[in-house]
Amino acid sequence: MADFHQNGVVATLHNLRERSLERMENELAIFASCRPITLILPSLYSELQAPALDHIISELAQASYISEIVVGLDQADRAQFDHARSYFSRLPQKHSILWHDGPRLRAIDAKLAEEGLSPDQPGKGRNVWFCMGYVLASRQQGVVALHDCDITTYSRDMLARLVYPVANPRFPYVFSKGYYPRIADRSLNGRVTRLLVTPLLLSLERVVGHHPYLDYLKAFRYPLAGEFAMQSNILQDIRIPSDWGLEIGVLSELWRNQSSNVICQVDIADQYDHKHQPLSAEDAAKGLSRMSIDITKALYRKLATDGVVFNQDRFRTLKATYYRTALDLVETYHHDARMNGLTTDRHQEERAVELFAANLIEAGQVYLDNPNATPFMPSWNRVQSALPDLIHEMQEAVRLDATEE
Repeated sequence: MADFHQNGVVATLHNLRERSLERMENELAIFASCRPITLILPSLYSELQAPALDHIISELAQASYISEIVVGLDQADRAQFDHARSYFSRLPQKHSILWHDGPRLRAIDAKLAEEGLSPDQPGKGRNVWFCMGYVLASRQQGVVALHDCDITTYSRDMLARLVYPVANPRFPYVFSKGYYPRIADRSLNGRVTRLLVTPLLLSLERVVGHHPYLDYLKAFRYPLAGEFAMQSNILQDIRIPSDWGLEIGVLSELWRNQSSNVICQVDIADQYDHKHQPLSAEDAAKGLSRMSIDITKALYRKLATDGVVFNQDRFRTLKATYYRTALDLVETYHHDARMNGLTTDRHQEERAVELFAANLIEAGQVYLDNPNATPFMPSWNRVQSALPDLIHEMQEAVRLDATEE
C-alpha cells in the first residue's frame, strides 16, 4: 500500500488507488489539446522480436491522448527497417521512426562529426539525443515522455501517471520521474540501484561531506528508472551522457537548470520488470559491470563540476566506505525480501558488491586519466547555433525514409 511520505527535496506523487485510469486519460486528452504529448521509444531492432514490445504497442494503441510516437531504431539494416515500418504501422497515432543506421541519418551524423558535435559512442543516450533533436524540429510546445521498450509488466496507466504531472497546466512541474518496486519471480531485483547507487551516494556523502546534489539524488526512490517526462522547452539546453549514465545525467541536468520545486517523482506501477543484464564480471565492457562504471563516472564528473576534488587516495577511501555500506544494505534488503515472502541470493548480491567496489576504482582511474574528456553530448541549442538547418534536414531524412519503397 502506498504511503504519503514527502522527502522535502522533490515532490513525491503517490498512487493511492482512488482514481480510475479512464478518468485520468480523459483529463489527459483535454490537456493534450493545448500541450501535445509526444512519446519517445528508444529501441534496438532485436526488441521487435520480443513479446514485451508487442504488448507495449498494443497498450499504447489505446492511449488516444498521445499526439505522436517517435521511435529511435538502432542496429537495423534495410530489411529490418522495412520490417519495423510494418511493425509500428498498427499504431493509430502519428508515429515516426529514426533509422539511425540508415544512410540519411548517417549523413546527418557525419555533418555533426565535422563540427565536433557527434556523439562519441553508440548507446541508449545517443539514441535518445537524436530523438530529442527530431522532436525539437516540430517546434511544438508540449510534453515529451520516454520509456524503454523491454518492460515485460507494461500497462498504459504507467504512461498516464508519468505524464500527468507535467501535462496538467494547474501543476507547476516541468519534469517527472517514474518510480516503482523491482519485483519479479518472487525475487527482489534492481541490483544496480540497490547495491551500487544507494550505498555509493551514502558513501560519497561520508567521504566528500554534505552536498546538496547528493541530497537531491538521494531523494529519488528509483534514480535509474528509464521512465521520465518533461515539458519540451527543456530539451534545448539539456546535456546528457551517451552511455549508461543517461538517467543520472538527465537528473543532473535538471538539478543544474531547474528549481527542485518544479521536479517531481511519481509512483507509476506496483510491479515492474524488464530485460535483465548479466553481471559480466569477466568483461568490464558489458552488462552491469559497464553500467556501474558509466554511472559512477557520471557522478564523479558532476561532483567535480561543483568543485569536489578527486584523487587516488579519495577513491580508495570511497571504495572502502562503499564496500562496508553496501554489505550492510545487502543484509537489510534480505530482511525486507524475507518479510514480504521474496528472496535474494546473498552470495550473488555480495559478488555484485565486490565487482562494483572494484569498478569504483576503475571509474576513478578513467576519470583521472582523461581530464580533457567531454562526457556529455552537446545541447541542441549548441547544435542549432553551429548547424541551423540540421534539425530540419533530420526531419526531412526521416520523412524520406518513411516513404521510400
